[in-house]
Amino acid sequence: MQAAMEISTKYCYKELETYGSCVASNPTSWQQKCHDLKTKVSQCTSSHPVIQKIRQDCSTEFGKFEQCLKENQNSSTSCSAHVTRFLGCADSVDLSSVASETSSD
Repeated sequence: MQAAMEISTKYCYKELETYGSCVASNPTSWQQKCHDLKTKVSQCTSSHPVIQKIRQDCSTEFGKFEQCLKENQNSSTSCSAHVTRFLGCADSVDLSSVASETSSD
């Protein structure tokens, strides 16, 4: 997961920073107000092979986390168990198949 976060930050820093600021500034309405920014982050990160691999292998866990956020828009802390399961999955993904693609970056 650390590698994926580093890659996301390296290639999508501007998008992540803008989205994070929007979420922090709109604690009760971020789902609606920050949707376009979330889409930009998603588009940016989805193009990297490491992130694609984590999304593929952990799609169930991530989907449950997203669903929890939608159902608990006013209390995102209610989803801590979901994010823990997703991060656990992401940490266990075998990235050896994409290591050669990322080592030249």
